[in-house]
Amino acid sequence: VDTAYTMKAALALVAALVAGASTAQETTDSAHLSMLTLLARVTSDPEGLAEELASSPMAAIVPELEFPSWHKKGDGAELPTVLAHGMGDSCFNRGMSNIAKEVGAHLDSYAVCVPTGDSRIMDTINGFLLDMDSSVDVFAEKIKADENLKGGFNAIGFSQGNSLIRGYIQKYNDPPVNTFLSVHGTVSGTSGFPNCDPAGHSICSAMAEFCGAAAYNSFVQGHLFQADYFRDPEKVDGDAYKTYSQLAKWNNEAADSPDATINANFGLVQKWAMIKAEGDSMIFPNEGEWWGKFDGAFDKVIPMKETDWYINDNFGLKTADEAGKIFFNSTEGDHLQFTTAQLFGWIDQYF
Repeated sequence: VDTAYTMKAALALVAALVAGASTAQETTDSAHLSMLTLLARVTSDPEGLAEELASSPMAAIVPELEFPSWHKKGDGAELPTVLAHGMGDSCFNRGMSNIAKEVGAHLDSYAVCVPTGDSRIMDTINGFLLDMDSSVDVFAEKIKADENLKGGFNAIGFSQGNSLIRGYIQKYNDPPVNTFLSVHGTVSGTSGFPNCDPAGHSICSAMAEFCGAAAYNSFVQGHLFQADYFRDPEKVDGDAYKTYSQLAKWNNEAADSPDATINANFGLVQKWAMIKAEGDSMIFPNEGEWWGKFDGAFDKVIPMKETDWYINDNFGLKTADEAGKIFFNSTEGDHLQFTTAQLFGWIDQYF
């Protein structure tokens, strides 16, 4: 599913950009050329592309933690755990595979990192070039096929992996998520990638182009994961955002009728544990990790309870909060800087 879909999508995007090059002057600049090269490499050099994505400033890769041998807590009665990785990372990488293994050992229950690609290379590439909705569909398909998860599970997301889990909850949630532990998550989207200098890296150059003026159209939204949760506070009242943004649809901000299924599925989760990195340089603003956002411009950040999606209960956040289901915690450092003790502490507290 993933390899064929991603390659087909990438080739379609390259063809469309090339076709428009003669009429759109901006396609001749370095950002577009970088993007064309990036997408062409899905077929010509997937291994090299995956390595470049994983080493780019955009990458959000979990640390390789040290795990003590005495940390077992569970008695075998705990729900299984599903984990989802950040962009540039992979379930097949040592960091994620070790965390999944040790979470399972700690709880004495089944734990699995669910990829959206069937190899390290494609799992890494799909974190960029498989759009958000399609990634959720693949994620849900793999969960449904795993007999160990049929009775429900707890979920842990890291960085962009939290968008996967949020999307799964709102669109499917069958089998259901009991507790969702969001570690430095993109749940509210991001309004920029401040640690990614377009002048310093081809990946950043491409992101600046496609998570900017060109973000809100069906073509870009249908191909680039990061564009799908990009939220420009100065454009969210416009028709393009409300019509094309995948995040707008998830937030029930879209131009079409609200989707009541989103609210119903959101309400099935018993705990939402939101972990914010106080010094986060990846998610902008980091208040989004606690369901906050920019308010109409880039100079004012508002907390969860002041957002319109909370006040109007667009997707069930207010209902969940009033039911005592929303929990907040934080770390002092930058994005995905956390310790073994912190991870197990959250698991022990919220699971």
